[in-house]
Amino acid sequence: MRSVTYSMGVSLDGYIVGPDGKFGWTAPDEEIFRFVTDEIRGVGVHLLGRRLYETMLYWETADQDPSLDDSMLEWAAIWKPLPKVVFSTTLSAVQGNARLASGGLAEEIERLRAEPGEGDIAIGGASLAAEAAALGLIDEYRARVYPVLVGGGIPFFPQRERRVDLELVETRTFSSKVVYLRYRVAR
Repeated sequence: MRSVTYSMGVSLDGYIVGPDGKFGWTAPDEEIFRFVTDEIRGVGVHLLGRRLYETMLYWETADQDPSLDDSMLEWAAIWKPLPKVVFSTTLSAVQGNARLASGGLAEEIERLRAEPGEGDIAIGGASLAAEAAALGLIDEYRARVYPVLVGGGIPFFPQRERRVDLELVETRTFSSKVVYLRYRVAR
């Protein structure tokens, strides 16, 4: 069965976006960018909320940007054909290899798990991940912890009063002192 993963950059105090709405502190250096590129190779379908979808739209045409280096072109070549499912109540259409979700999150994940296919079902966006976590649908949490305290904003972990036990699968420390933590939900 395909795993559902949630992977994002996060501040040491637990936020993916600071109180100013910015996340520039998560801009990856070359080493982390290569790591994230390798991680996305293992994704079979990406579920996105509207805000993350709109942020990632750049990558649908990034291959036409002459200023991009080879590693960014490689990312674009992987991202563009990747199937995406967008959860939105305000969008009426999406671009590229994306479709609007036809059902609720649990129904979409159940359907995707039942379909033949390889690669993880990745979830992107804090609100969508919070909904998936509340429903007990996330199998792995993958956090790239940046050595910064932002003091507030949008949390990586949903603020639910529910305990979730985790098993450590992998750790890695990058030269930039960013620490990667990969946990599997203990079932």
